Amino acid sequence: MDVRMEQTWKDRLADEFDKEYFHFLAEFVRSAYRNEVVYPPPKCIFRAFEMCPFDQVKVVILGQDPYHGPKQAHGLCFSVNEGIALPPSLVNIFREIEDDCKVSVSKTGDLSRWARQGVLLLNATLTVTQGRAGSHQHKGWEDFTDRVVDLLSREREHLVFLLWGRYAQEKGARIDMTRHLVLKAAHPSPLSAHSGFFGCRHFRSANEYLAAHGKQGIDWR
Repeated sequence: MDVRMEQTWKDRLADEFDKEYFHFLAEFVRSAYRNEVVYPPPKCIFRAFEMCPFDQVKVVILGQDPYHGPKQAHGLCFSVNEGIALPPSLVNIFREIEDDCKVSVSKTGDLSRWARQGVLLLNATLTVTQGRAGSHQHKGWEDFTDRVVDLLSREREHLVFLLWGRYAQEKGARIDMTRHLVLKAAHPSPLSAHSGFFGCRHFRSANEYLAAHGKQGIDWR
């Protein structure tokens, strides 16, 4: 497995690459790409870490799996490639931004524009087999991304963590809330968005917190 990652992340995660679980994970992922249709493309597995260096992270959004439909996933949670129809959860995210921040959001689903500003768009599991949500869970990815969350929680200060849905909230239980702002809401999926995601006001709250700690807010448009 080719680990393409910005150097500040590689330096901090080097020990993980030598652990037994990661060797098992790497072999599982290599085999999956050889024998199945797997997303995202191999070069995009670690794209979130390529686009958002460790010391530039301001906001962390935790997802679960990459999208498992053709041409959707490209290594950033909730994001899809340019020109791909917006998934329902992303439609609801944009709706909440427009209501919360009183802005018009670009209708492209490629969220690279957020990553370049310091938003780490992190899925708990970084690969998935086509059409099979959750197919690469419990193979080691969760251990790896738990380590990522731990590093951010311990080594950085005044980050904003956006935890949408029970899965993200359970994964975020390890975050030091005395050092960071942790915002929780229902998942933006159409199944749950009306149960607490709409009206959560996370995007404005994140920017207010960043500004209060001397940081530039995120242009969510």
